[in-house]
Amino acid sequence: MNYKFGLIILFIGLFINSLLGQERSYGTFEPIEGFADDSKRTALQTIINMALPGDTIVLKPGFYTGPVYIKTRGIVIDGQSLSTVTGLGIESVFHIETDSVTIKNLIITNSGGSHDKIDCGVKITGDYNIVENCRIEECLFGIDIFQSNHNKILHCEISSLTRRSKALKGDAIRLWYSTNNLVKHNYWHHVRDMVVWYSSENTFVGNKGVGNRYSIHFMYSHNNRIQFNEFYDNSVGVFLMYSEETIMTHNIIMRSNGESGMCLGMKETSSNKILHNRFIYSSEGIHIDVSPFVPEKINTIAHNEIAFCGVGIFFHTNQQGNLFKENYFHNNLTQVFPEGKTANLNKWDNNYFDDYQGFDKDDDNVGDTPYTLYSYVEHLWTFNRNVKFFYGSPLLLILDFLERLAPFSEPKLVLRDKNPMYIWEDQHSEKPLF
Repeated sequence: MNYKFGLIILFIGLFINSLLGQERSYGTFEPIEGFADDSKRTALQTIINMALPGDTIVLKPGFYTGPVYIKTRGIVIDGQSLSTVTGLGIESVFHIETDSVTIKNLIITNSGGSHDKIDCGVKITGDYNIVENCRIEECLFGIDIFQSNHNKILHCEISSLTRRSKALKGDAIRLWYSTNNLVKHNYWHHVRDMVVWYSSENTFVGNKGVGNRYSIHFMYSHNNRIQFNEFYDNSVGVFLMYSEETIMTHNIIMRSNGESGMCLGMKETSSNKILHNRFIYSSEGIHIDVSPFVPEKINTIAHNEIAFCGVGIFFHTNQQGNLFKENYFHNNLTQVFPEGKTANLNKWDNNYFDDYQGFDKDDDNVGDTPYTLYSYVEHLWTFNRNVKFFYGSPLLLILDFLERLAPFSEPKLVLRDKNPMYIWEDQHSEKPLF
């Protein structure tokens, strides 16, 4: 009996471990070889015109030409990972102007180069469509979802025109007045941005963005979900502008550097939940500008790791209405910096700060004295940002020591956490199941 029980426990343990050990999958889930020989071309529009609603078109390995307009509902186009479709540099390659179409296993390339016309790999103006396991390259924009709902973009790799500088490239995916779309397990790199404008209740899960300007830029877009994404080497990871009720959880944003580098930007945005994210190795972890826009609509920022940044959290104004709870601040040059007078108008509760100087005599993992952060030498670069270049130099270290020992003027109170965490313990963390 004990032997059988032990086998059952072992089987359950192995099953759970296999789930936890699964790695996140980005981009195409199988190699897309395409078809390089363009000497023999086939007009794909001719094949599409013969399809009936609900037909599945399995393309033979070959080089196909567009532009392609799909107006027949419910068809499936399967390139078998051995087909390439080119737009011949004219305009968008695919135009999906109906519902329930699936495009999969293709290389989509060579769109036009017009920003005005939003030339892209796939232009969607219908509902319940799927673009899956495609590599979209040398297209100005990747996928444009225009006033369309319930579409799915799955396991695609997207890049823009290599011949253009970053500012003149297009966006990986563009949502415009679109709701309830799913963007999952995609990989976009060396594009300009990925934008979500006037679009609500969309989900972005398990994506990877590398080497872009904005990995995701939201504007006037409410109630979206951003989960389990990884963004590296971008100017900005995620930017929430005039967008409310966003839930952002379990994302990793690293190396957002440069003059405007930030992992998360929040401008005039309220009622957001920023939970269990890692913001590390960046110029700024979180940049807050007039957020929450409505003080009664609290932004909850909890259980995040903010580390190895020039500034952990930067406040552009004397803001109030944010709750910072159980976050992990460590190895930042400056933990929190308010460009105004203070950041203490927000609520700080049970956060861990690696520069806390106190004790925990009763072993409840709460510091016996509050964590109080003052601005001493840091206020110098409020007047001249160039001074920050000398941060860590002997001269500024001595000046900072003297300011703390015998302040020439009353130091600026930045924040006070009355219940600082003594040893970092994130008891609420959840490991993603991928």
